[in-house]
Amino acid sequence: MSNKPNRNDTLEGHLSRDQEITITTIGRKSGRSISLPVWFAWEDSRLYLLPVKGSDTQWYKNALKNPAIRVDAGGIQSELTAVTVTDAAQVKAVIEKFRGKYGASDVKKYYSKFDVAVIVQD
Repeated sequence: MSNKPNRNDTLEGHLSRDQEITITTIGRKSGRSISLPVWFAWEDSRLYLLPVKGSDTQWYKNALKNPAIRVDAGGIQSELTAVTVTDAAQVKAVIEKFRGKYGASDVKKYYSKFDVAVIVQD
């Protein structure tokens, strides 16, 4: 009998099927933990985030100052690192992942600026 947790009870299991996660960043001015729900894409064991207002998004600005980010998916939390992406081709690839998951019309409706993305990793 395996001691491995059921894949459904792992962070990866939730990321492979959930529609929304909660991220927590450290406020760049306040130093407080700030949590909010976000959409995400999970592909090839990589977690992609797209800030709703691009580089004007507050949590993105916080991640620039302090890249430590907590991800909560289905109650399972992990402390990870946010790697910011500004290369236009890489950002476009993340946008396409979001369009594939959520639909182009919803991405257009909720996202107003497409100049940056974030890859979250160990």
